[in-house]
Amino acid sequence: MSLYRTELRRLAKRRFTRWMSVLGLLVLAAVVVGVFFTNEKIDAAVLAKAERAAEQQWQQDVRANQQYRAACEKATAAGTSKSEGFPEDCSVIQPPPREAIQADWFLPSTFDFRKSFDATLLPLAAILALVGFVVGASFVGAEWNTGGMMNLLLWRPKRLTVLLTKLAALLTGLVALAVPTTALWFGSFWLVATFRGSTAKMTSGAWQSFALTGLRGLVLAMVVTTIGFALASLGRHTAMALGGVIALMVVGQFGLGILLAMAGVRFAEAWLLPTYATAWLQKKVTLEDWNACQATYFGECKPDTLEITWQQSSVMMAVGFTVILGAALWAMRRRDIS
Repeated sequence: MSLYRTELRRLAKRRFTRWMSVLGLLVLAAVVVGVFFTNEKIDAAVLAKAERAAEQQWQQDVRANQQYRAACEKATAAGTSKSEGFPEDCSVIQPPPREAIQADWFLPSTFDFRKSFDATLLPLAAILALVGFVVGASFVGAEWNTGGMMNLLLWRPKRLTVLLTKLAALLTGLVALAVPTTALWFGSFWLVATFRGSTAKMTSGAWQSFALTGLRGLVLAMVVTTIGFALASLGRHTAMALGGVIALMVVGQFGLGILLAMAGVRFAEAWLLPTYATAWLQKKVTLEDWNACQATYFGECKPDTLEITWQQSSVMMAVGFTVILGAALWAMRRRDIS
C-alpha cells in the first residue's frame, strides 16, 4: 500500500480538515458578498445624479460664501472684523469656481476589476495560509499526540521518508483546495465587476499580472503550511505550532511594533513580518517616514521612503522555511521515538 495515498486519504477524511476548509470558504464567500453589495455599477442615471449633487453642493457653497462675505462687510463697518476673525479685505472672500466641485466625489463605490482585483488577492492568500497552517499543525500534531506516529514507524521505519511523505500529502491537499478556490475567486469578482462595476481595459498583461500574484499567494500559503507542520512536529503537539504563532504575533509583532514606535525607530514596519508578506504578494511595499520631511523647490514636504521588494521577502521566506523544516527533520532523525 502506498504511504502517500494513505496519507492523502487520511487527510481528506479528517473532520477537522473538512470543517476548516469549509470555514475558510465561507469567510471568502462573505468577502465576495460584501464587496458585491457595497458597490454599484456606474451608468448614465448614476452619473446624472452625481452631477446634480455636485451642482447642489456648489450652490450651497456659493450661498454660504455670500453669507460669510456679508458678515465680513458688516463687521468691517462696525470696526470688529479683526476681533471676529475676518480678513481685512472682504473682497478676497470669493465663491469656489464651479469646476472645483467634481461629480466624481458624489459617485457611489464601484468595483473596477483592473484597478481593484489585485488587492483582493491578499485576503485570499491570507485565508488559504491560515487554513493550511492550522490543518498542517493538526495533521501531524495529532499523530504525535495519539501515538499514531510511533505505530506508523513500526511499519515504515524510515523516519524522514515518513515525515516528508506526510508533508507532501498535506501540500497536495492544500493545492487541491487552493487552485479551484482561486479560480472561483477570479470568476466571482469578474461577476462582481460585471454587475457592480467595470471590466474595461483588461489586457493579457493585466491577466498575467493577476495570475502571477495568485501564484505567489499559493507559494506563501504552502510556505506557511509547511512551517505549521514543522513546528507541530518539533513540539510533538498541535499546540506547539498554534502557541508559537500566537506568541510570535502578540509578542514579536504587536509588542515589537509598539516598542519600536515608542522608541521612534525609523521605518518600524520593516521589522514586522506582515510587511514582507505584503511585499511578496504586491511585489513592493513603500514605507514612509514623515518625521524626516524633505522640502522640495516648490515648498512641498516629501517623506523619506524605504522600499521592501518581493526579492527581499523571498530571501526571508526561504531562510525561515529552510531553518524550521530543517530543524523538524533533524529532530525527527535524532530524537527517541517512544
